[in-house]
Amino acid sequence: MLVHICCSVDSHYFLQKLREDYPNEKLTGFFYDPNIHPYSEYRLRLLDVKRSCKMLGIDLIEGEYDTEGWLKAVRGLEKEPEKGARCSVCFDNRFEVTAKQAVSMLEENFTSTLLTSPKKSLVQLKRAGDALANKFGLKFHAPDYRKASGTQEQNQMAKEDALYRQDYCGCIFGLTMQREQQDKLADELFTPISNQIQPESIDARLEMYEKRLDLEEQGKKYQIIKERFLNWRLLSGLLRVRKEVVPAHFLPYSTLKGTYTRGKMEYSVKEVHHMNRDEVRFITLDYYNSLAGTAYKNITELIFNPPSFDAEMDIRAKIVHSHFDMGAILVVEEIPDKKLEIICESKTYSDVKESLIVLD
Repeated sequence: MLVHICCSVDSHYFLQKLREDYPNEKLTGFFYDPNIHPYSEYRLRLLDVKRSCKMLGIDLIEGEYDTEGWLKAVRGLEKEPEKGARCSVCFDNRFEVTAKQAVSMLEENFTSTLLTSPKKSLVQLKRAGDALANKFGLKFHAPDYRKASGTQEQNQMAKEDALYRQDYCGCIFGLTMQREQQDKLADELFTPISNQIQPESIDARLEMYEKRLDLEEQGKKYQIIKERFLNWRLLSGLLRVRKEVVPAHFLPYSTLKGTYTRGKMEYSVKEVHHMNRDEVRFITLDYYNSLAGTAYKNITELIFNPPSFDAEMDIRAKIVHSHFDMGAILVVEEIPDKKLEIICESKTYSDVKESLIVLD
């Protein structure tokens, strides 16, 4: 039986239940999910599905990441709610490719782990699966493993085996609507031009879960813990001196009362120069290099290839006098001696992140 897989939380439980109910079927997983955005989230879910299938002894096939094809299929349905018309098209799209894969493998049966997702409609899924089964001469199996406390068992199993738990279906349209309803920043879609890995970004999670796999292969013990913290994202930053744009690098946790300020240098304390408004500070690139142990030749080089986020936080800690200081700190090649303007559009917000602790 070919089993379409959407994520490890759903598949880990579903595959074990299938094995119990269909003991004579050889199960093969098929990860085909071009609806998952961004690509880093796709890679993270695939990584965890591979781990789950390895734990269960299930063969896994990865389908094509055909994002363009999926976007064309759902065009015009971007504003549809979850379980609406967009989801139906999405199921049809993924199930059709799964059915074709089953035919190419000479399989007679197929199913999908989407059936265990509490956010999906069983009726909607069965209708899509049955229609394609009739089209390709297959049988679509739609067992209801949610009933009789199945969802609770699934969640407990995911917790015990430390599976990655995403908090949105994967679709960019569902994500943006969900974050709007939660009045939260859709930071899953943020990637800085520097490619610096931001705290609690999908790239940070991917990095952590890859490290987790390495630890497991080495037989080392670990624990994944959750921590509540103040997160930050820089949306845009700009420095103008006498209306001329000057290259500037904004250190992490740079914020303004609003998004715009203007003023001039008022005083300096050692190598840190203070503007006369909004608690803004400046340091030179030379001083930055001395603090960071780096050798950047110009600001543009720093902007597009900065040190790690944690390394820059260490630099910030050497400049400020309080752990709670979130004033803007700009790195420039020369300290401006004329009137200047700053745009700093940033967001700070309460967030929760996972951290990997090595126990031995």
